[in-house]
Amino acid sequence: MELLRNAVRPYAWGSRTTIPELLGRPVPAPHPEAELWMGAHPGDPSHVIAQDGTETSLLELVDSDPIGQLGEECANRWGGRLPFLLKILAIEEPLSMQAHPSAEQAAEGWAREEAAGIPKDAPNRNYPDPTAKPELVCALTEFHALAGFRDPKRTVQLLRAIDTPGLTKYTELLAAQPDSDGLRALFTTWITMPQPTLDQLLPEVLDACVRHIKEDGEFDLECRTVLELGEAHPHDAGVLAAMLLNRLTLSAGEAIYLPAGNLHLYLHGTAVEILANSDNILRGGLTPKHVDVPELLRVVDFACGDMPVLCGEFGDVDERMAFYRTDAPEFELSRVEWSGGDRGEVRLPRSGPEILLCTEGELLLCSEDGTKIELRRGESVWLPASDPEVRIRPVGSGPAHVFRATPGSCA
Repeated sequence: MELLRNAVRPYAWGSRTTIPELLGRPVPAPHPEAELWMGAHPGDPSHVIAQDGTETSLLELVDSDPIGQLGEECANRWGGRLPFLLKILAIEEPLSMQAHPSAEQAAEGWAREEAAGIPKDAPNRNYPDPTAKPELVCALTEFHALAGFRDPKRTVQLLRAIDTPGLTKYTELLAAQPDSDGLRALFTTWITMPQPTLDQLLPEVLDACVRHIKEDGEFDLECRTVLELGEAHPHDAGVLAAMLLNRLTLSAGEAIYLPAGNLHLYLHGTAVEILANSDNILRGGLTPKHVDVPELLRVVDFACGDMPVLCGEFGDVDERMAFYRTDAPEFELSRVEWSGGDRGEVRLPRSGPEILLCTEGELLLCSEDGTKIELRRGESVWLPASDPEVRIRPVGSGPAHVFRATPGSCA
């Protein structure tokens, strides 16, 4: 059990205050800081800090002793790799619209691009690795996202509420077939629309959204999102496609699971994200990065309906511990919460490698081998599979929260 020093990723859509404040550094930062990575990703691994202050790459530790660090079952299942990556997301501006492949699609796409000789770091590379990339995002603050296709009957109501002469034929296209096939037809039409046609339609739609907001229409939030995306990307078909997705506002502790094929777009807020250790992203627009529409259409799942919001299931291990259950074999996320004045000890079940991240308060971790670590807000620890059981409790009298990342139950 040892503290981690983690990598900060400075993407342009990040916040100048959230991650520096979490890590106790001066704010604002000179540049946007978007993600804090905790794991053994080859592109930017965490470093384990020994008692004497020396640091070792977690990737090197896992590579040198996969059985000891991951446990035999996890090491064999994932080829000696830590299968998950834990992140803090600090989102100030909307990200790109994107979806991720299944394990089969990733393996096939990776082999195809390898055979074509496309370098792994080429801008037009869709599959830098042969693995799936499911994700789960859990809000730390109010968190805004678009995810999954809305019930098409409800989308028809939205399109009719902002009806314009140029939009009517598309509205009626979906109204005539309000199902997954109709969504596929309309999404494909919009995302492949010739630029002159798009440049005529999109301003109409944005003007209609302004009118709807002024008239206190029922789709106020959806229209404000379309206007925000349209202002940032005034000639992008992704603005139209965004009208087909569920508009979500998550409260702290609420989460959504994004399996293969789910089309999504994070808008604003701070969250903990856990995902498979992969870089396979198919983008659908709203970004200056590579967009491969035909490949995106191969992986997008046009299933529709409300996105399930996960609040965590309490009680299996301890009344303070909640699990976010998914079918992802690569990861499982759980959290432990202590309210103010509660200093009760929680015994963490051990079944493999773990990363613990403190997001509120201060905690004392005690291992059965006598090791003790105080974990402050923003800090994290690595627990190899070979370590003994760990007990954890708050140090002070205030509330405390810790997130726990482990392999999924199928690993």
